[in-house]
Amino acid sequence: MRKRYQQFMVDWETRLTSRDTNRVVRPFDWGLDWMHRWPGVNGNCPTDLALVEPFLRELNQAIVRDSDSFFAYEIPRDFRLERRKVECFATGIDKVERNARCAARNESGQFLRFTSAVRTPHPQNDQVNARWFPTRSRRAVVVLPHWNADAVAYNSLCKALNLFGIAALRMSLPYHDIRMPAELERADYAVSANVARTIDAARQAVIDVRCCLDWLQSHGYTQLGILGTSLGSCYAFLASAHDPRLRVNAFNHASTYFADVVWTGQSTRHIREGLEPAIALDRLRDLWMSISPVAYFDKFQRHPKKSLVIYAEYDLTFLPEFSRQVVENFRSHGLDHQVAVLPCGHYSTGETPFKFLDGYHITKFLASKL
Repeated sequence: MRKRYQQFMVDWETRLTSRDTNRVVRPFDWGLDWMHRWPGVNGNCPTDLALVEPFLRELNQAIVRDSDSFFAYEIPRDFRLERRKVECFATGIDKVERNARCAARNESGQFLRFTSAVRTPHPQNDQVNARWFPTRSRRAVVVLPHWNADAVAYNSLCKALNLFGIAALRMSLPYHDIRMPAELERADYAVSANVARTIDAARQAVIDVRCCLDWLQSHGYTQLGILGTSLGSCYAFLASAHDPRLRVNAFNHASTYFADVVWTGQSTRHIREGLEPAIALDRLRDLWMSISPVAYFDKFQRHPKKSLVIYAEYDLTFLPEFSRQVVENFRSHGLDHQVAVLPCGHYSTGETPFKFLDGYHITKFLASKL
């Protein structure tokens, strides 16, 4: 019976990860133009392509050693709340239908907007966007969606958190929904075969989160937490490792090395296809070490934190072995944590009935620990 269930989940997960046919295989690129403004680089990039890989490898090591500088920032001065119509910005093959359903609801909402402290060549992306679900308490959670999430994903979970007296600030990830450059159909620039751009997107996400915390604090929220799912979970861990204000963390799907997920994940096969002619996994792991959670457990443990790690037993995107390695790292570092294992896969976590089970674990944890 267990083998039958496992095969059922694998087949279902495969269908879910294969339904979108608009994934684009983009060519490998070191992304030299993306690292010029990084701390510690300041334009001093090699011009000889033969020197780029060793330079970037050493740069990753330097970033990990002095990551507090890499994720440092100046607080934006243009925080503002906007009320506007809620749009979907769907990216999948059903995007026309999903956008139409969202438009038909004619819902409006409050959105926090500000200029990102990390600038890119894409003005749309540099305007941070976060849907605001306020409460009168002093408890608030920053919610980071998954890769290629549309703009209404997690809104219901945010409303559920409101029922427990927790305010929620649902931040659009870099290159997602309203922040997506016009030439894209999907959030390809967040994770791609462009090595340095992928790092830059993670750095921007972490700094945007920390700016959101600044805004929350300025409005009287003193008990702060974070919830991240999939790619958002990676960003959430990096943010929490570098910001003592995040005392409660829910990591909804978790992994150790950024490169391992991209290389082995069923939903990132098109990215591996762009990477593989130019680089191998062991080398890519070193080149993305600066955005890999495994590199920052020592910094995560600098301040008291409570964490929930959720992973799926039949995950084909964040392989369960990687999630178990995360749990082992929490244990070996003596970190306060809980673990929940879902009997489903990565994508099926968002499907009935598993989305309700996932939501139960998340809301119960945040309501009791925050």
